[in-house]
Amino acid sequence: MKRARIIYNPTSGKEAFRKQLPDVLEKLERAGYETSCHATTCAGDAKKAATAAGERGVYDVVIAAGGDGTINEVVTGLMQVKNPPKLGVIPVGTTNDFGRAMHIGRDILSAVEVITDGHTIPVDIGRANDKYFINIAAMGNLTEISYEAPSKLKTVLGEFAYVIKGVEKLPFIHPTFVEIDYDGKKFEDEIMLFLLSNTNSVGGFEKLVPEASVNDGVFDMIIVRKGSIPEMVGLLRRASKGTHINHPLVYHERVSRVKITAKEKLQLNLDGEYGGEVPVEFENLHQRLRVFVPEGYKG
Repeated sequence: MKRARIIYNPTSGKEAFRKQLPDVLEKLERAGYETSCHATTCAGDAKKAATAAGERGVYDVVIAAGGDGTINEVVTGLMQVKNPPKLGVIPVGTTNDFGRAMHIGRDILSAVEVITDGHTIPVDIGRANDKYFINIAAMGNLTEISYEAPSKLKTVLGEFAYVIKGVEKLPFIHPTFVEIDYDGKKFEDEIMLFLLSNTNSVGGFEKLVPEASVNDGVFDMIIVRKGSIPEMVGLLRRASKGTHINHPLVYHERVSRVKITAKEKLQLNLDGEYGGEVPVEFENLHQRLRVFVPEGYKG
């Protein structure tokens, strides 16, 4: 009998997972899993629960059920363990970037079937100082869009909610001068946005980093230089269609190590959540975790 530990956010997706929990447990039991659950109660609780599950050494899989923030906490918790169990993902948040990137649908029982089918791939994990991310690290004043786009608007309009919020905020966003050292190279300029992506789905945009791979040992680094408001509006529109990479304001490289300094305060966004401040050093932890994905998906 295999053992699974579910860590879930009871408020995600209008409590959808909590309502289907009996069906989830039945499905896992039929697949040969003895399963226990932990419902999170506050910020940071999923991280502690994941670390505790990993340290016990008895679970074959830890399942994160919630939005990208819950998944980030579970991943962070598992990274505290030398040999972490495999990660299962049941995406029930608003944006579900990581689930979308892994081709895991929003239907809860279908996501459970991905786990019970048993197919896993190795996935890179990002480290940002002493924090971790599995999907995206971002920095710059444009990252405020991900915090401020209203949940109701995101639910109705998806990725276009970010375009709308971006256009609304552009007159108030100012560029920041940064120094970025990466893999023996250097970038210095005023920027509007910095992204370090492990997958192709960021903030609801499925084509923001179209060729990203989750297990190739490198991140896709996208930097948006300072531009005029009309240029930024055009870039946001192109981003929604996946045609932005060759825009003259976009700087794109594949990197494994990055160090960033700035002359003013800059906040980090890790998997859509607050992740500290600059200065920061990023590192790609190559294939650090195994994640359940649909059969045929290679990452």
